[in-house]
Amino acid sequence: MKGLFQSHAKVFIGVVHLQPLPGAPRHRLAMADIIKAAVVDAAAYERGGAHALIVENFGDVPFTKGSVAPETLAAMAAAGCAVRAAVRLPIGYNVLRNDARAALALCAACGGDFIRVNVHSGAMITDQGIIEGDAYNTLRERGRVAPRAQIFADVHVKHAVPLGDWSLADAAADTLERGLADALIVSGVGTGKAADIGDVECVRQACPEAKILLGSGVSVGNAQDFLRVADGVIVGSSLKRDGKLANPVDARRVAALAKVIGNCR
Repeated sequence: MKGLFQSHAKVFIGVVHLQPLPGAPRHRLAMADIIKAAVVDAAAYERGGAHALIVENFGDVPFTKGSVAPETLAAMAAAGCAVRAAVRLPIGYNVLRNDARAALALCAACGGDFIRVNVHSGAMITDQGIIEGDAYNTLRERGRVAPRAQIFADVHVKHAVPLGDWSLADAAADTLERGLADALIVSGVGTGKAADIGDVECVRQACPEAKILLGSGVSVGNAQDFLRVADGVIVGSSLKRDGKLANPVDARRVAALAKVIGNCR
């Protein structure tokens, strides 16, 4: 996975948003159809020129702040293995809202390369209540089950506000230096919302040697501006057909963004 940043001047990670899984309130589709949709999206990202994928249980609202249910992890494993068999790109996992242990288990079982952790250090007030980071156990669990998996950690994650007077710069430095994150993620206030470029610059100044990813709101129109400061993007919403989140991934939109990213240095 270290090669992802070495192989590309700017990294392009596409998000595979899974349909609601068994046990979720909005679950309707058979697992075969959920898996088929995930594979179709993954293939569209690969065809369009993305460098990696991240699979997440996006449809499972409302989310838990603790460990996900066994049926959720089982369904994500089924989808993850199917995606792994269908594409050659590196794959990561984000188990919402903050189940890093489950994400590492998916890396071990499904051939994953990295995880996204929404709250890795500190504490955030979210729609699930107060979520505390658990870098201590996450790093030890990684060593036990998926030692090669990298940890991409959000700083002041979207859909949340920090508990207490914890500045963005201090949060970034602690997540990197004390949480030992492999990359930092900066996002806007919610899914599909662009980050403030000033926030990205703040994290870069606080952590000049860090790998920084944009975690929401990136599009063809703003990618070049963000990538003057950041090292890569995690994108899903703007790459769906007609730009609508509920639609499948549009390989043409992926290709258009890949072209912009490829021209950034």
